[in-house]
Amino acid sequence: MPESTPTVVLVHGAFADASSWNGVIERLQAEGIRVVAPANPLRGISIDSAYIAGVLAETPGPVLVVGHSYGGAVITNAATHADNVVGLVFVAAFAPDEGEVLGEVEAGSKDSVLSSALVPGHYPLPGGEPAVEFAIDPAQFQDAFAADLSAGEAALMAATQRPVAELAFSEPTGTPAWKHRRSWAVVATGDKAAGADVVRSMAERAGAAITDVEASHVVMISQPQAVTDVVLEALAAIANEATPVVAPS
Repeated sequence: MPESTPTVVLVHGAFADASSWNGVIERLQAEGIRVVAPANPLRGISIDSAYIAGVLAETPGPVLVVGHSYGGAVITNAATHADNVVGLVFVAAFAPDEGEVLGEVEAGSKDSVLSSALVPGHYPLPGGEPAVEFAIDPAQFQDAFAADLSAGEAALMAATQRPVAELAFSEPTGTPAWKHRRSWAVVATGDKAAGADVVRSMAERAGAAITDVEASHVVMISQPQAVTDVVLEALAAIANEATPVVAPS
């Protein structure tokens, strides 16, 4: 790959970690593409977006940033002032507009069953006060989150899931990067977590080039090649935009 090829930054969502991108990472690296998959703190929109914005700022050269699920909301905020971000890819992901609250958006989904599967817990804030976080009930994890994975794979993910702070669902989002960045989206047609209906409507509003994939919410695990193909499509489109047109002599 040329030196000018963007680095792909993969941002995971709630109840997951960066290893959820492993299948996509392997395929991108096989194409010679530089990949970074940071740990999303999952502590709320402003905290997580600031952290990922720092990752983007410290990544040299152009960046194509990819977000899964809640990670889509994070990149929507983190990339707003990142001059090196040349495109956004939303993978079964939220792409909220300014002022929107994910919990309110999710409440309107007819496809999502996530709210009924969440179990609250608590974690200490720096001052010692408790704050609320959510995990997915392991008994409901496969149905709500990973229906096209085996029972064993889903059980492993349920055991290693990372809870997400309640702030992720109640904190209003900021100015969206998709208003001034080209974007692509993967809509998992069987998504019962974010909700295929919500993901599609947000992608359409963002003007994203949409690819439908028959998969659950964890499409990057069950269908890594399909997700990789969309990332490669985005990289190719960005490369074509950057290639100067030579007038005939």
